[in-house]
Amino acid sequence: MKLIIQIPCLNERETLGETIADLPRQIEGIDEIEVLVIDDGCTDGTTEKAIELGVHHIVRFPERRGLAAAFMAGIDAGTRLGADVIVNTDADNQYKGQDIPNLVAPIVGGQADLVIGDRQTDKIEHFSPIKKVLQRLGSGLVRKLSASSVADSPSGFRAVSRKAALQLFVHNRFTYTIETVIQAGRRGLTIKNVKTTTNPKTRESRLFKSIPDYLRRAGGVMFRSYAMYRPVAIFSRIGFALFLLGVGLWGRFFYYYISEGGYRGLVQSMIVGSTAFLLSFIVFMIAVLAELLATNRRLTEEVLLRVRRIDADLNRLRRGEGDMQIDGVLSTRAEPWRKGP
Repeated sequence: MKLIIQIPCLNERETLGETIADLPRQIEGIDEIEVLVIDDGCTDGTTEKAIELGVHHIVRFPERRGLAAAFMAGIDAGTRLGADVIVNTDADNQYKGQDIPNLVAPIVGGQADLVIGDRQTDKIEHFSPIKKVLQRLGSGLVRKLSASSVADSPSGFRAVSRKAALQLFVHNRFTYTIETVIQAGRRGLTIKNVKTTTNPKTRESRLFKSIPDYLRRAGGVMFRSYAMYRPVAIFSRIGFALFLLGVGLWGRFFYYYISEGGYRGLVQSMIVGSTAFLLSFIVFMIAVLAELLATNRRLTEEVLLRVRRIDADLNRLRRGEGDMQIDGVLSTRAEPWRKGP
């Protein structure tokens, strides 16, 4: 069984060495380990440093494309390089390499498709009280949206099985963490949590500027991700709320019309109520169209899944025949870390 540890990087030359040095060289149930660095338009020589450190593969973007794109580039490269398990970790050494064996164990044992490292955010000292509360609330919301038991949805420390990697598609440019959890949960993949710890903070997050900025952007990702898989649930609730508003306003109109024998001063209720009825009908029609589009998207994803699987199998066959280069991936020909005798 082959494990690829992917490390998305944005100008991480100074911390990359410490991160790679902390990675395990042998893991129970894993025959070989390779490291994949995704250079997200780095300008500080991160790629050169990675080659110097002996990483096995590099995917390099000419310009910055964002964390979500870097994550998916790593997942795509990992499957084409023949990975059975892919672990994603941060280049700033936030996560501890010693936790990786525990992270991959449920996948090796066939008990999970996606394993997420639970950072136990309530115990992280540099997290402010408000951030800890928001982390709890956010993860609780994602649990409901994904129909899963995920404990720490924003955690980027995760292990992905080959089966799950072939099925993941990230559609936003902000972050992969929330969308992939909702996607995995709604696709019926098994998600497990593994408690992990973190190293001391080395720098501020480059993903967002402030907590309000994160809430705004993450909220949009949650809504769009859930809407892609449950459009009827969202739009039908909106339509039903508008329908109830219309019923209430028309009921008010008829009540006073009958009890007072006139409609003076009540025309507004009738107009707004009629508008609410009309809008509810439109929203219900949108729900039907959204479900049809979601069905078409699921069929498209199924086709892409099959194409990905064929492409990954062909690349695995090529590598087995001695062709070590994969399109878009720089392989350094460094020896994989193999299990000892």
